[in-house]
Amino acid sequence: MRKKGANGQKSRARLLTVAANEFARSGYHKTKISTIVSRAGLTQPSFYLYFDSKEAVFNELMQTFRSRLKELIADSRLEAGIRREDVPGRIRAVLKGLFDFLKKDPDLTRIGFYIGQESGEVKKELAMMIAQNLKAEQNDGYFHQDINMTIVAECLVGTIERLTSHQLLTGQCTSEELAHQVVHLYMFGITA
Repeated sequence: MRKKGANGQKSRARLLTVAANEFARSGYHKTKISTIVSRAGLTQPSFYLYFDSKEAVFNELMQTFRSRLKELIADSRLEAGIRREDVPGRIRAVLKGLFDFLKKDPDLTRIGFYIGQESGEVKKELAMMIAQNLKAEQNDGYFHQDINMTIVAECLVGTIERLTSHQLLTGQCTSEELAHQVVHLYMFGITA
């Protein structure tokens, strides 16, 4: 496969961008290579210089989403020694960063979080990583010891998934608003 040269890199990037948009709009099965190359202003043979198949380009997009998400979550754990009153603000910043990531490339988010066959596995991994972070933060004294952080992580992933599709990607709420609401709900509850 060809990957060298500035023009080649631009063509490959253009194919990835258009493919992500097509997959997000039409789904995997209805997306055609001919549509991708036409929208990218390239030829079908040029597609095969960079990708072996439609599945290969889809898998690359899926893996890109997955690896970026993992990196973001791995870097989001609160370090020990934060003042108790600063914890909600720090968590809000982490959640805002996550929502910003999901909003930045809506097509990639739709592929990685909703469309891809691996999307269930991605959310499972996300919940496991969040649970690991929460358990470490629980051990640092930020959260009650009697709370099951695996369940909290599952609830958070469900919340993030739903809010992303129905609030963030539709433009109903900003990343900041969603992060504020989620932190308020999980840290302070809904009672007056």
